[in-house]
Amino acid sequence: MTRLTSLATDLAVATGFLTRYPIPAEMQTAAPDGARAAWAFPIAAVLATLLPALVLVALLALGAGSLLAALIAIGVSMLVTGALHEDGLADSFDGLFGGKDRAAALEIMKDSRTGVYGTTALTLSILLKAVALATLVAEGSLNAALLLIAAAAAGRAAMVCQWSSLSSARTDGVAATLGRPARKTALCAVLGGAVIVFLVAGFTASAWPSLLATCTAAIAALGFSLFVSRRLGGYTGDTLGATVQISETAFLVTLAICV
Repeated sequence: MTRLTSLATDLAVATGFLTRYPIPAEMQTAAPDGARAAWAFPIAAVLATLLPALVLVALLALGAGSLLAALIAIGVSMLVTGALHEDGLADSFDGLFGGKDRAAALEIMKDSRTGVYGTTALTLSILLKAVALATLVAEGSLNAALLLIAAAAAGRAAMVCQWSSLSSARTDGVAATLGRPARKTALCAVLGGAVIVFLVAGFTASAWPSLLATCTAAIAALGFSLFVSRRLGGYTGDTLGATVQISETAFLVTLAICV
């Protein structure tokens, strides 16, 4: 396998894992290689957010209100990803805040039902992102769409950081079977996410707001990761998804306040 083929395979694996896009099986590898492909998660996030971003721009061009267009764009994003990260956010909050101890928290997180903590967290996340995105529309529909893409890239980079830094809280589960990214892989994911944010910031003339949004997203992800480590002793697939949502929300809300 050539270097270029290996990189393309990693991107296919990352896209297949993070989205519902029909990636041909021959372009992907066995599940344990998923950790190796984690460097490509921010790039896969761009691919996953292109359709929601286009929907946002199209709806605004047709005369839709900014909040309506933002909510529909976020709904399309959930369809593209299969609500993978939203599910992780809801399960994580149910377990982390509803379980009395580590064992109880992990057991609750395995339950497919959503409780009050998960419902509240999911509702607030969607509403905060929608309102923030609608606020960014004042900077231009294209700029808002690009900043939505940047937020997605930053969120996936934060996810890889938690995945690489913590041990698995379980021996089973999807995240555990994918392995654990090496520090070099996580660094590549962070650099990839940073490049995407930098390019978007340059195009939208939002350098300082984007820098501040990146710092806020990083702090939010770090704080949540420390809490997860203390509460569970490591990450789960649900906490990785929750990290994406928390980081994206912090990124967009900070932008909405600063621009």
